[in-house]
Amino acid sequence: MSATFVGMPAFPAAARAATGDAQLRHNLRKATHTIRDRRRAVVEELDDWPRLRAAGRAVKDRVLRHLDHYLERLEEAVTAAGGRVHWAADAAEANAIVTGLVRATGEREVVKVKSMATQEIELNEALAAAGITAYETDLAELIVQLGDDRPSHILVPAIHRNRAEIREIFRRTMSEWGVPAPDDLTDDPAALAEAARRHLREKFLSAKVAVSGANFAVAETGSLVVLESEGNGRMCLTLPRTLISVVGIEKIVPTWADLEVFLQLLPRSSTGERMNPYTSVWSGVIPGDGPQEFHLVLLDNGRSATLADTVGRQALRCIRCSACLNICPVYERAGGHAYGSVYPGPIGAILTPQLRGTTTELDASLPYASSLCGACYEVCPVAIDIPEVLVHLRERVASGGGHTAERAAMAAAGWVLNDDRRLGLAQRAAGRMRGLVPRRLPGPGAAWTDTRDVPAIPAESFRDWWATRERGGGPDARGPADGRGRTEGGR
Repeated sequence: MSATFVGMPAFPAAARAATGDAQLRHNLRKATHTIRDRRRAVVEELDDWPRLRAAGRAVKDRVLRHLDHYLERLEEAVTAAGGRVHWAADAAEANAIVTGLVRATGEREVVKVKSMATQEIELNEALAAAGITAYETDLAELIVQLGDDRPSHILVPAIHRNRAEIREIFRRTMSEWGVPAPDDLTDDPAALAEAARRHLREKFLSAKVAVSGANFAVAETGSLVVLESEGNGRMCLTLPRTLISVVGIEKIVPTWADLEVFLQLLPRSSTGERMNPYTSVWSGVIPGDGPQEFHLVLLDNGRSATLADTVGRQALRCIRCSACLNICPVYERAGGHAYGSVYPGPIGAILTPQLRGTTTELDASLPYASSLCGACYEVCPVAIDIPEVLVHLRERVASGGGHTAERAAMAAAGWVLNDDRRLGLAQRAAGRMRGLVPRRLPGPGAAWTDTRDVPAIPAESFRDWWATRERGGGPDARGPADGRGRTEGGR
């Protein structure tokens, strides 16, 4: 059973520890820069990328506005195609449904397609508690599972590991889960992939039950779609007799024409490819071809509450491409584990607090895990304004009782800024005491000045300079002094 995020510290503490790991920073920088460079190259090939991005956003917004309608349409289509639809309000209900379905088959092992939704609900741990072993088949997920680790990236869960570390994990633990690694295994990528292939083949050929997620669910036909790079997912989707798919309710697209937009957006944004190597699509059950029993578990788990927030709901547009992680300077240095969730990086900083709430110290800290540079918004293929949602969630945390010092500071600032006379007095006082301002602030302000300089305070405020200018006095009408003997007009 792999490690979970339960008990993780708040982001500042976790990030402080992560940034002290030089090997981790090296692994992250190398991987994220490689992926972002590939993405930029293939995106620049398309003259209509802005229009594709706008189309993706429009489709997702249409789905969210009429989600009840599309969910009912999807259920009807899946049922008509021979599948069964189950509704799960939360993680506990989803885990109970899946566990019950697996038990009904009499099997005690399942193979899994890479799935963020099943990680979100910690399905593997729930199955293990019921005596059922889940085998991850995605190479990166396999590395995480064998290493009793946690995923740290949406697209590449083992991005924090290098080849030498992966070799040691395979040699140390692969035999505990099935076919062991060769004694002479090297850290050559081809050798590592071959060891994983030999290990997994036994599972593919013997498993009777598979569990998957889905990148998209097409409402008009009841079709589910999985995009992948390895082909391991397709083995899970075609060989077992029973297939159980756990899918978030926001993953719907209305029609096949809408799906076409995302089949262009997702590969370029995620792996930097023009087209993903494997696109698997299935619609219910076909006698004699593939799984003969298909179950779709539609997962809410906080999504309805997120939908009710007119600002925060845009996080539900996410197509899990990970472009925001690869461009984020905070993620690049802190890594995914610091976020304490299966959803790391900028999208995790806005999605996790909405799905789980902001009642814990960890979840309340996530909206602050950003410099608000805006790079994540620029690369998002469905134009999620992540900085806007971050600020929105910070306001929610502050108004809900978190960050007492910040709330007090904002209240004091509001008291000053809401009165013209008080503002003038505060500015003149600051100007007179500018020589006493320390380079590093005390108390709660210390953390702010650990990474920023205290702005220089001018000897004269703009309003005082303007008042003097209007009265016709003052030797220099070019602009107010900046505190260093220069004026705006002289720069």
